[in-house]
Amino acid sequence: MVYIIILAMGVLGALLLGGKAFSGPNPRRAAKRRMELLKERHAESVLTANAQAQIRKLMAARQSRVEGFASTLIPKPALMRKRLEQTGKDVSLGKYAMASVGIALFVAALLMIKGMPFLLCFFVGMFVGVAVPHFAVGFMIKRRVAKFTSNFPDAIELMVRGLRSGLPITETLGIVAGEIPGPVGVEFRAVADKMKIGRTMEAALQEASDRLGTAEFQFFVITLAIQRETGGNLAETLSNLADVLRKRGQMKLKIKAMSSESKASAYIVGSLPFIVFTLVWMINPTYMGGFFEDPRLIVAGLGGLGWMSIGVFIMAKMVNFEI
Repeated sequence: MVYIIILAMGVLGALLLGGKAFSGPNPRRAAKRRMELLKERHAESVLTANAQAQIRKLMAARQSRVEGFASTLIPKPALMRKRLEQTGKDVSLGKYAMASVGIALFVAALLMIKGMPFLLCFFVGMFVGVAVPHFAVGFMIKRRVAKFTSNFPDAIELMVRGLRSGLPITETLGIVAGEIPGPVGVEFRAVADKMKIGRTMEAALQEASDRLGTAEFQFFVITLAIQRETGGNLAETLSNLADVLRKRGQMKLKIKAMSSESKASAYIVGSLPFIVFTLVWMINPTYMGGFFEDPRLIVAGLGGLGWMSIGVFIMAKMVNFEI
């Protein structure tokens, strides 16, 4: 009798083990195991995110210290930030200030190695450190605005074709952002991205207009605002605007050709004293050496530079025409 009970228990145990083996894992245990794995992964991701957040905070704090120093060093930091944004480059105010200081120190050290007086090295280094980055930023802004202005009528005509085919104005802005290269595509892509996160089209376009600072884009923003209030055929209005902008560009080229002779004369007259001074210094350094040692000659030279700068400024204004 005992053997029969033991055999029955063995058979029942074997059946239970076989059923458990063929039935697969326990759903509760599997779910619990998956939850534990998810918790471990989430903890790792949280740690990684916390580490990245700390790194970002450290970098932001370092950049904020540099930005604060640059804000105290530069007279109008808000205006300079706007100019740096207009270049389309990833240049912060701190990088601009460090570049200016580096250029000033390099020029001053180079002049001191040449044996120039300390005051002259200091003032020349300051002038070069302020002027070179300023004119470099202005050159980049001018080049970007010129490229934007030249491609902007093509972007408007692309929008006109999209509107005539039945697309809404918001879709045509996205098409321009993807099809037109250069600054036009970048600015329209920024407008489209702002509209995706909830900004109105008028606000996004006005921000782009303030950042660019061009009359052509402001015409475009005003045209859309007026059409939104009064109605009408937007495609025809934008087509007329593209034609006006092309004629405006042609007029600018004509004026540039007509004033090129006066600009060349201004360049020659402005650069001739510096060329003569350099040539005489190369021929007879001792004759021009007193110019950097005698205080009277230094004051006379600075006065001459000031008057010459005023003359060049007046000549530049005379040949600069607004359309």
